Amino acid sequence: MKSEKIGNGALETWTSQEVADACARSEVVVIDVRTPQEYMFEHVEGAMLLPLPFFRPDMLPGQSDKQIILHCGSGVRSGMMARRALEYGIERIAHMEGGFAAWKLNGLPYIGTNVGTGAPERMKVAA
Repeated sequence: MKSEKIGNGALETWTSQEVADACARSEVVVIDVRTPQEYMFEHVEGAMLLPLPFFRPDMLPGQSDKQIILHCGSGVRSGMMARRALEYGIERIAHMEGGFAAWKLNGLPYIGTNVGTGAPERMKVAA
């Protein structure tokens, strides 16, 4: 994990593997800032959806028990939203480097759409 001081806060950048490991230990809340369509097609299991156009830092949950990690498709939107949260006054927030593309590139499991049935299912990409 990398950390960058911004104003009075800290922006952490986590790798997809660090996020996956923290998810397995139930230490983080993952928030997907992609569009509802992107999320419905495929997403990190357990991730909450808070699309960029509707992102309100004041609506984020507290982080006393679990760290918030934002993610998007490539890491650009989540980085923007993390900075926005810090500007709002959130003291510490993280985002996932490389976004969902890095998650899949590293062969981490996710929820995808079965093209035959249209139903969601757990998927794993070979790394």
